[in-house]
Amino acid sequence: MQMPKPDASVLVRRMEIAEALRAIVPGEGVIDQPDELRVHESDALTAYRQPPMLVVLPESTDQVSEILAYCHAEGIKVVPRGSGTSLSGGALPLADGILLGLGKFNRILDIDYENRCVTVQPGVPNLAISTAVGHRGFYYAPDPSSQIACSIGGNVAENAGGVHCLKYGLTTNNVLGVELVLIDGSVVRLGGKHLDSEAYDLLGVITGSEGLLGVVTEVTVRIIRRPETARAILVGFPTVQSAGACVAAVIGAGIIPAGMEMMDAAAMRAAEDYAHAGYPLDAQALLIVELDGPEAEVDDLIVRLEDIARGSGADSVQVSRNEEERLRFWAGRKAAFPAVGRISPDYLCMDGTIPRHRLPDVLTHIQELERQHGLRCANVFHAGDGNLHPLILYDAAAPGELEKAEAFGADILRECVRVGGVLTGEHGVGVEKRDLMGEMFSEEDLKQQQRLKCAFDPESLLNPGKVYPTLHRCAELGRIHVHRGELRFPDIPRF
Repeated sequence: MQMPKPDASVLVRRMEIAEALRAIVPGEGVIDQPDELRVHESDALTAYRQPPMLVVLPESTDQVSEILAYCHAEGIKVVPRGSGTSLSGGALPLADGILLGLGKFNRILDIDYENRCVTVQPGVPNLAISTAVGHRGFYYAPDPSSQIACSIGGNVAENAGGVHCLKYGLTTNNVLGVELVLIDGSVVRLGGKHLDSEAYDLLGVITGSEGLLGVVTEVTVRIIRRPETARAILVGFPTVQSAGACVAAVIGAGIIPAGMEMMDAAAMRAAEDYAHAGYPLDAQALLIVELDGPEAEVDDLIVRLEDIARGSGADSVQVSRNEEERLRFWAGRKAAFPAVGRISPDYLCMDGTIPRHRLPDVLTHIQELERQHGLRCANVFHAGDGNLHPLILYDAAAPGELEKAEAFGADILRECVRVGGVLTGEHGVGVEKRDLMGEMFSEEDLKQQQRLKCAFDPESLLNPGKVYPTLHRCAELGRIHVHRGELRFPDIPRF
């Protein structure tokens, strides 16, 4: 089906905007050809696609400042984008907005071992930080499974976690400072190399703000020493319920592993076929537990962990014998998402967080939802902090299957909230969970959150249509001054 051609006035306006942006970012910094725009039409939530009006690729903070000042003056919407690995549609473009790509912000600016921090541009891949400081025995702890590709700016936007966030914290616990460009072009600095700062915790507000409050152009992160000893343990269970019960028992015993991940049989077998990690294929569920610290402490914790696992019904326990084997155990987990892609044409990766002791109940409920919706689900998640990543398998080419998968995912997230959890642990709300926000927040809660957005972006030009199911004019929320009239937002796919 051919798309309708835009009218002449729209084309003229688009050409004017492109010309203005080329004056700020010369050369190949502006993309306006339809075929080239297609490259940017979605993030990793590929079920939703929308080519942007234009793409602009700045190389400096000054250029970002000029771009945002121009867009602010002209009332042009802006969607910031890092590496495009978001799984919630957070970087989904707008047909009437520009996509601000930060891929050229890819330099490590400063490594300060004395203060144990590194300052980077937002387009630097997560793993590149650990690679840069590894020869000195340091690393950056938050490690999303996409760490080879996802960028630090995107990690800040979504407050990303990873395998080791149980012990070492999410992005918000490891970011010390940012440089931020506001919608009017103002450049501000929040935090720095120091461990704490005075006044309001605006750094905490920005981390996890999903591109709705400003554009991050520089990030200072904490690095830590690699532990003396690290051992990974594979624990096989006859049921997902017994594996879930073991997770709660380990944490309840006062043991805080560096990481504790869980896979059900479907995810484990896909990962084993893909990575050949040595997983026990006769198990129905697998825990991968990493213990780190002084060698004597790790040896003691391994004994305690095995006792707890056996008491929870574990069928097998295998401890890594060397560093190569430890890394191989983790290789399967890190590759679980692409591995599942080999057994299904498409999948939706959900992201909800629950209290650890409710893991057996929620996993049982997910099995019931599989039968109810007629779709398979492979479970991979950060078990230690209750962050679930159910992978709902479907075929986008089969009529109605995407809608079934979306309904399945919505039911999982509703169950997460019902048992005392939250809609997202690290992927963000974006468009994926936007229309479920009312399951967790009252209308007054959501208005209060939007008042904060109004303080940064009174005309809602930054990433509009994301996070909030109902958008209010800032004047309706209690602001005194609004520079423009009624705000209008594009129709973004809903479920």
